[in-house]
Amino acid sequence: MIIDSHCHAWTYWPYQPPAPDPESRGRVEQLLYEMAQNGVDKAVIICAQIDHNLENNAYIAECVERYADRLYQFPDVDCSWSATYHTPGAADRLRAIAERWPIKGFTHYLRQEDDGWLTSDEGAAFFQVAADYGLIASIAGGPQHEPAIRQVAERFPSAPILRHHLAGVKAYEAPPHEGLRQVLASAKAPNIYIKFSGFHYCSSVPWGFPYADTHWVLQALYETYGPYRMCWGSDYPVVRKAMTYQHALEAFRTHCTFIPDHDKEWILGKTLAGLLAQARPG
Repeated sequence: MIIDSHCHAWTYWPYQPPAPDPESRGRVEQLLYEMAQNGVDKAVIICAQIDHNLENNAYIAECVERYADRLYQFPDVDCSWSATYHTPGAADRLRAIAERWPIKGFTHYLRQEDDGWLTSDEGAAFFQVAADYGLIASIAGGPQHEPAIRQVAERFPSAPILRHHLAGVKAYEAPPHEGLRQVLASAKAPNIYIKFSGFHYCSSVPWGFPYADTHWVLQALYETYGPYRMCWGSDYPVVRKAMTYQHALEAFRTHCTFIPDHDKEWILGKTLAGLLAQARPG
């Protein structure tokens, strides 16, 4: 069983420069084709209501209903590009989305700066809803957010927090590698998980498959978090600017030789399958 922990789908391609096929490049059918070609059984779609896609949550809800045996929806809730980002009422907005759709998790993208919201009363109310509904919190942000994320994890130990793309660690960060140190420190909270995805973001050469320059970071994360708290993800279709879906899979499966095969099975699907099974019933 392979489960992609991080991918997207849109009705209109949201990135620059403009694509020649903007109305088809990001469609869910493209994702399903890549999954079938590469033996990926299921995927979590991380919603992002950006550019022309202000109804991305609704589009993905329709897709999940059509392909219920293949897909899970983690809707965009107050992400960094939204007008409601860190404004009062976030808990009510998350509750409304959880009542509207049978979701097992949600996604929240943080802006670059730590504005203190995660540890505020509003942030606490937001994560209390996540805990009450049994939702997985898929959180995007860099290592600068780790101290606050640790506080959230400690306050809400029943709420799994799944960090996007190696939690934003960069292999080219200058010593003493404070970003990596912050992310490793978060391993003390047992409900913080790491997505083994976005190797091209970690690398100083985004097109440099198989990203050998990132392996020291990947190994440090693996040795600290272990396979039961890591989940592979493709970042499809955004990853196409750096590599194919197959490359995104094999950069981990074939080239992370420091991880034994039985642990790769956990990272490729068993860890996320367990989280989804324990999350809110669909």
